[in-house]
Order: sequence, then structure tokens, then C-alpha cells
Amino acid sequence: MKILVKNAKIVDSLSKHNNKTYDILINNNKIEKIAKTIAIDSNTKIFKGENLHISQGWFDMHVNFGQPGYEQKETLKNGVKSASFGGFTEVMLMPNTKPQLDNSTMIEYIINYTKDDIVNVYPAGNLTKLQEGKNIVEMHDMINSGCLAFTDDKKSVQNNELMKIAQLYIKDTNKLIMNFPNDLSLQNHGVMNEGEISTQLGLKGIPSLAEEMMLDRDINICDYTNSKIHFSYLSTKKSIEKVKLAKSQNLDVSCDVTVHNIFLTEKELNNFDSRFKVLPPLRTSDDNKAIVEGLIDGTIDVITSDHSPQENENKKIEFDNAEFGVIGLESAFGLINKNLENHLSLEEIINKISINPRIRLGITPPVIEEGNFANITIFDPSIEWDFEESDIKSKSKNSPFIGNKLKGKALAIYNNNLFLEL
Repeated sequence: MKILVKNAKIVDSLSKHNNKTYDILINNNKIEKIAKTIAIDSNTKIFKGENLHISQGWFDMHVNFGQPGYEQKETLKNGVKSASFGGFTEVMLMPNTKPQLDNSTMIEYIINYTKDDIVNVYPAGNLTKLQEGKNIVEMHDMINSGCLAFTDDKKSVQNNELMKIAQLYIKDTNKLIMNFPNDLSLQNHGVMNEGEISTQLGLKGIPSLAEEMMLDRDINICDYTNSKIHFSYLSTKKSIEKVKLAKSQNLDVSCDVTVHNIFLTEKELNNFDSRFKVLPPLRTSDDNKAIVEGLIDGTIDVITSDHSPQENENKKIEFDNAEFGVIGLESAFGLINKNLENHLSLEEIINKISINPRIRLGITPPVIEEGNFANITIFDPSIEWDFEESDIKSKSKNSPFIGNKLKGKALAIYNNNLFLEL
């Protein structure tokens, strides 16, 4: 199928066509031509609209799809639908499955199961067997099977020696260790940010110190081993300052933040609304400001949805007993664009959700140039739309943003020789 995207502004900081408006002709999985006007034949499908923009397909670095083991929350096929509706053509799957992604067979299962989909699913492998924090997985075998990164995700690695060995193992590869900095002894079964509001509500708090102490540890180990590491889900002002300092000292570190931690605060929990129960917890407005500043100055490399489906019975219960997590793929861009458009350029936003995560994971970004493979998202950053439950393709509906007005929406994606209008 030939597809002509008419009169679209290219948003791709790696392309010589960046910020220019052109016709783009896609034919047989490749960008065949980029020009002001392109003549076509009757076999060409035309895609046109008002205020079209086109970028590399978007990439979410942290998603959970449940399968295998938790298909009641989400399946791989439903997860792909959620990603595609949100404008994402590639995602990294966290190893929160059963059986877990702690061996080469499971890595190959995820890759083979999703290989024909419009969304590329890259499985992150466990860092330790069964996420128990005791024994490192067979990294070499899993890398040979296609694993790009290793993480125990929200079950942060507590053992210092194990983290040191892992960073030594990874340093001579182009793969990545990702750790969510969270000292479990300091979290101590907390369910929200520690502060005045947690005291008022009578809920056990999670201090910022839990994140910041483990972040210090990981930075120190990275320095000691002369290795590299990626910090997941940073949420506090001091954490951003620590990463900024580490980068100024030329340590090979990077980090991401979740969409909701950019603009939501602990005040959302005043009514014990478990839809806002997330890990790391929603912090303070000062933390939000520091995150925005970190996005502006480049300290924070990546924005992620942390798409975490949960069934109603795990959310619509007492706050203490509710599971952490929100879904976010379908609403991610509209929230990011709405809340950051006055702080970041559109190009900078696309870098955070497209180019930067790929580069950090050792994936060559798909540049919008003639002759390159087509992996693209077509979108309109100016559309204002109401996010409703009907917009959710996930099996789970645990979004706190239903009924919110968003700004910016994906209109179509193209990847793996497949085209989907949204």
C-alpha cells in the first residue's frame, strides 16, 4: 500500500526536514519521497487533515501488559491496542508477568508473540531471578534472545553488592540496567507521600528519603564501576538535583519521570481516591516544579506513561489495600502536551517520548528521511478533546483522567508495513 501524508509538519530533530511542512510518500514500508508536492497514482491512499504533524513513532519505556499470567488485567493484544490508540509504535514491557521474564525463553516468547503487530514490543528482562533480589539472571543468554534492558521494576534491587556486580556485567554491552530507586525499609508499607496530608488522612507515608538514599547508592556504584544506569520513575526535587550533579560529573546516567508525576500532587488523595494511588507516590508542587525544570534543562531524558492496568476489585477498595498504578497509554500525549506546552517546545516533547528512550536503549531512532524505514506517528498537537472511558482500549479502566480535557492527539500510525487510522 502506498500512503501519501499531505502537508504535514515534520517534527524530528534528527532530520534535515525538521520543522518544515512537506508531503511524505510511504511505499512498501519505506519513506519513498519527501517534497512540497508529490504526484500520485490511483493506488495511493491519501491522508490529509488540518494542522497535521508527523514524527518518529512514539516510544513508551515503561508499560505493563499482564500476559502471561495476569491476562485479567491486560493481554498483549489489548496492550498493543492501547499503545496504538495513544500514538505509540514501540513500547518496552516491564517483566511483571507470571512466569516472569527472567530467562531467554520468556524473552523470545514476548518477541515472537507480538512480532506481526503494528507496535513493536521490546521485553525488559528481570535483573534478578523471580525479582527476589538474590541472584542475577543469565544476562548473556537473554541479550542473545533480544533483551535490551534489565530491571526488577517496582521491586527495587536492595542488595548493594548485587547492584555493583550487575553494573560491572553490563558496562561492556550496549544494554541497560534500569532501577527504580526505592529503599523498602524506608518505604515501610507506605501508601502515599509522607507529609502533612498523609498525617491528616491517617495514611502511612512514603518519605522522599526512600527514593533519594537509594539514588545516592546507585550513583555511587555507577561512579565506582565506571558503568551506566537508568533511573526509573523519579519523583522528588532532590532526586532531580542529584541526577543533574551526576551528569555534570560525566557519569553515564539517565532518568525518566511518569506523566502523572509531572503535574499531579498529593492533594489529589484528599478524598481517598485510589485511582491516584501510584508508586512512586504523587508528591508536592515543589517536586512538580523541579521535574518541569529538569525536563527543560535536559536532566530528565524520558517521559513515560507507566501504563499499569488493574482490575476494579483491586482499585475500588479501601485505600490501604488498593493496588498501585494507573493506565496511561491512551491519554499520555494529550496530558504531556497540555501540561508542558508552555515549558517545552513540541520538538523537545517528541524527543522525550521518541528519540531519547531509543538512544538510551541502543535502538537506532527512525529518522524521517527518504529511503528510511517508515515508523511514524501522525498527530495534531492543537486538538482539544474529552478523554472518556470509551477511549480506553485496555481491559482495565483504572484511569484518573476520565472526563478530563486533553490537548493533542495521535491521528494515525505506520509501522511494520501496517497503517492504522485512529
